[in-house]
Amino acid sequence: MKKEDAVLVVSFGTSYNDSRKKTIEEIEKTIAGHFHGYEFHRAFTSRVIINILKKRDSISIDGVSEAMERLLNQGIKRVLIQPTHVMSGEEFDAMMEEMSPYEASFEAVAVGAPLLTSDEDYERLVRILAEDTKEFDQEGTEIILMGHGTEHAANEVYVRLAAEFKKQGYGRYHVGTVEATPSLEDMKREADQTGARRVVLQPLMIVAGDHANNDMAGDEEDSWKSVFQADGYEVVCRLKGLGELEGIRRMFVDHAKMAVRSLTLK
Repeated sequence: MKKEDAVLVVSFGTSYNDSRKKTIEEIEKTIAGHFHGYEFHRAFTSRVIINILKKRDSISIDGVSEAMERLLNQGIKRVLIQPTHVMSGEEFDAMMEEMSPYEASFEAVAVGAPLLTSDEDYERLVRILAEDTKEFDQEGTEIILMGHGTEHAANEVYVRLAAEFKKQGYGRYHVGTVEATPSLEDMKREADQTGARRVVLQPLMIVAGDHANNDMAGDEEDSWKSVFQADGYEVVCRLKGLGELEGIRRMFVDHAKMAVRSLTLK
């Protein structure tokens, strides 16, 4: 019987194949496993990454508009879109902009929320990350999570997440960004005030890709690792994307399940 429902998982994407398999593809598998009877599709929002994968690896991945066109041509009537974005920022907006011209062509389109949307999302993320890093949560060690950062208003998620760590009693956790605020300088100042001599750096990104490997853990003198080492800190770099954590994947499933209710109500 021909399927009339589809789930489209939309990610920024990454050119790091190993990391993609451990993160994006695991999220996709987890979501697909909870939506039996749905046609499954993937799309990336980064045209740069789509082009790199096509040219370098002969891997073809749709952008959002191509994916919507493909679903339409397949006779799909209802579409559930689940982004793997951390926040409702620029990439989420770009996804919505690419999707919107196709919306009227389907019976119904539902969009799941990004990772950090509700108060409960922040509470869950703190618990998941605290559990994942509990071996480092000890006197003399500060745990610093490196987010991407954006000029978009959604950048406030980082300050809000840091506040949630403190609220739950995790005083050794800090949240910074590569491209906005709180900055590396802010993280350095916060760590210096604690008297700790060891820092653990971990990406607050779905994929441990370019920013994690270079800006965070690279050997260049301006990387986060190098800056802390230059000041005498022992540095532990964990190249682990959020998508590797089962709890994070479960959050996306829950967001998708919440969104799919609107499909069935129409």
